[in-house]
Amino acid sequence: MPRLSARPAVSLSTVRIAVVGGGVVGMSTLMALIGANHEAICYEPRPVMGERSAGSTRIFRLAHTDSELVRVVQAARERFERWSGAAGRPMLVDSGCVITGTDMADRAAAMAEAGADYELIGMGSDRLRIPVVNTPAVALLDVGGGVVDVDAVREHLTAWAGHAIVHEPVLVLGISAAGAAVVTSASGTAEFDAVVLAAGASTTHLAAQVGIYTPPLLAHHIRFTFPVVGSGWQSWIDKPAAGLSTYQHEAGPGRWAVGGQVDPAEVVWERGRESAIAASRRVIADYAARFLTVRPEIVDSLYCTTVPNLGDGVEFRRNGPILTVYGDNLMKFAPVLGEALAEAVVSGGTPTVASLVEDRTWSGS
Repeated sequence: MPRLSARPAVSLSTVRIAVVGGGVVGMSTLMALIGANHEAICYEPRPVMGERSAGSTRIFRLAHTDSELVRVVQAARERFERWSGAAGRPMLVDSGCVITGTDMADRAAAMAEAGADYELIGMGSDRLRIPVVNTPAVALLDVGGGVVDVDAVREHLTAWAGHAIVHEPVLVLGISAAGAAVVTSASGTAEFDAVVLAAGASTTHLAAQVGIYTPPLLAHHIRFTFPVVGSGWQSWIDKPAAGLSTYQHEAGPGRWAVGGQVDPAEVVWERGRESAIAASRRVIADYAARFLTVRPEIVDSLYCTTVPNLGDGVEFRRNGPILTVYGDNLMKFAPVLGEALAEAVVSGGTPTVASLVEDRTWSGS
């Protein structure tokens, strides 16, 4: 695996492609471009994989209500395993993922259509391992699900592409009269053949500068971590007909992370970050005390911004040399997204969800 010190810093005078945003999607795209011997850089003012890609763990699941998305995650799993082999360190924890609630049947149908491995399990089954007071009557077990080791992913991507990071914010995006992509950052203006815009919460205002629409609304979201006795827990997504919808997973030995869909009025952007954190803390702490076997003591929290009602999936928009990507819960798709975006930004195409599972020849690891 290449080391950060093995590659010289890039020169803006020779780079032909820019990636704006150093989250997991931007870094995956940058690595794919470098692996295919393209001259590329990434603008990211903060440490890479912060904000929406932050944290040490995320849920990995094949269980979606759309069979095309199931196939994308199947392809992503193969790429994560390839990355793991190159890094000499596993990036997925194969604990499984439990699905309960109103869309369980739709997820099972989509997984069956895509040929993904799942089981329907009943109360009391030894196949169900979640720290809950009352075991669900029936659950879907996504056998190929589990947890992404985000620290391992971050280390791998940084080792491959960390030399190509420009730690500056992008202030303005534009398109020149000649059709080049124009990027203005803190240190000046540079022209590129093309740009991939994958800047998370900053995507909307930058995309608008080049005539690309992405959803403008933002909301606050916080997950909280509690102490738990035992280990080997499965990840869990619960969407009950009434009550709090949650996602939960083992965030490390003796640690259980819980996030939930808090009343939108409590986390709307205008309420402010601190108000949203306080409201979310009350709701999640009460839920944990009533329904989980964790100790009702918050030991960690992770804040990020989200786009309300976006849900699963990924969207692509292009105007000339600017290719924009946005979505929610994109960590599990990242290796496939990186390859597809790298290919599209070079060819001038625009990916679709269906195209993400096409075979690609790529020299990177």
